[in-house]
Amino acid sequence: MADDYLVRIGRLIRDARQHRGWTQLQLADALATSQSAVNRIERGNQNISLEMIARIGEALDSEIVSLGYAGPMHLRVVGGRRLSGSIDVKTSKNACVALLCASLLNAGRTILRKVARIEEVYRILEVLASIGVRARWINEGSDLEIVPPARLELEAMDTEAARRTRSVIMFLGPLMHRTEQFQIPYAGGCDLGTRTVQPHMSALRPFGLDITATGGFYHARVDRGVSPSRPIVLTERGDTVTENALLAAARHDGVTVIRNASSNYMVQDLCFFLEQLGVRVEGVGTTTLTVHGLASIERDVDYSPSEDPVEAMSLLAAAVVTSSELTICRVPVEFLEIELAVLEEMGLDCDRGREYAAANGRTRLVDLTVRPSKLVSPIDKIHPMPFPGLNIDNVPFFAAIAASAQGSTLIHDWVYDNRAIYLTELTRLGASVKLLDPHRVLVEGPTRWRSAEMMCPPALRPAVVVLLAMMAAEGTSVLRNVYVINRGYEDLAERLNALGARIETFRDI
Repeated sequence: MADDYLVRIGRLIRDARQHRGWTQLQLADALATSQSAVNRIERGNQNISLEMIARIGEALDSEIVSLGYAGPMHLRVVGGRRLSGSIDVKTSKNACVALLCASLLNAGRTILRKVARIEEVYRILEVLASIGVRARWINEGSDLEIVPPARLELEAMDTEAARRTRSVIMFLGPLMHRTEQFQIPYAGGCDLGTRTVQPHMSALRPFGLDITATGGFYHARVDRGVSPSRPIVLTERGDTVTENALLAAARHDGVTVIRNASSNYMVQDLCFFLEQLGVRVEGVGTTTLTVHGLASIERDVDYSPSEDPVEAMSLLAAAVVTSSELTICRVPVEFLEIELAVLEEMGLDCDRGREYAAANGRTRLVDLTVRPSKLVSPIDKIHPMPFPGLNIDNVPFFAAIAASAQGSTLIHDWVYDNRAIYLTELTRLGASVKLLDPHRVLVEGPTRWRSAEMMCPPALRPAVVVLLAMMAAEGTSVLRNVYVINRGYEDLAERLNALGARIETFRDI
């Protein structure tokens, strides 16, 4: 039992250190101890006193444990406060995890700039480290340097970390070029109902990859004698499916045509990155991609993923539900144009600045100022479509926005099996959200929000929607077990506090 607690405390210390962007050596220097001692502590292999825990917590500016069981993290929200000021949108979570997977294609050094410091990224980094990839934070923890080994130790893969992220499915495309036989665990992540991997199998089979799913693992075998003989038509225009096909095509020595491809923001970032690796990709931004692959890739590359349109939508929704004036900077407007058009029809008062280029030189950004607005429900239902339609991940935010508007709004979340169900949690905060079937909800507004204590929904975007509603509700609310929010957002509570929110993180005593 004592050893179990040491391991759990070690993980908390490791997570707090990574969250601060420190190396083990930096923490060791702050504690006047050795890096090897810090390594033993984080691995749970060294007894640690309460005094040392307190010193580590002070050094990292983080409460490592509270009295009693160091359970999950919770948020205490004092609502009814207006936000003000400006905030920068951070880099795209989905692009960053795709680029981490894509780094496996490159035998050279990969540097990724301003990588999102979120749990999803940490899980992928843990998986990469377990198979021998050297990844370290550089430039005061802002950027990532990734150097793969000559031979991956796939048999040592950290399956626990892999099962906690859906992104591990994107290892299939790169790994098929590194070995003829391997396995990865079933993908995890958000609880969004059944998400079939069949489209991935169909997309990768023309490259000679055969997958058998048994015993909690995808068992993969590669036939090097098989290569695409005609264009690959994706049976689902999914983002990760398109990315997997791109990752397989990038190291296929020949020309691959991918049809019905997603042209969403993370796919475009991946294409731009592949181009830096020397892989020519035609048709970026369209549904037909032509990939001129390379048999081997060994380049030192430096790439800056673009900003996250879903985080931008989250911040926009925060301004709307709290009736605040807020300037959201570095908004990738190309991937929010439909959402903004719908919101302007609903009566949103906002101004867009001039367009400028993201650090990748390709993505268009604007600064967006949102002001308090009297909204009315949209004429048409809210429903997602593949890009350039309304983004699938932005649909849940319209539940909170619709609850702030006058009238009835139908939201049809047809992609996921049960995500719409989680939107009914808003009723506990005073909203009128009626579940019509597993994919449709009817939202009546406007809402007089009220405070509540509740468990965090197990899906990322609905969880953030609940947090935003708590910010609008007078009084004190509690949102318990917010790990899922930390999967997709970096320092969200702290950043909202800088705008005038009052959100406190705590653990049970």
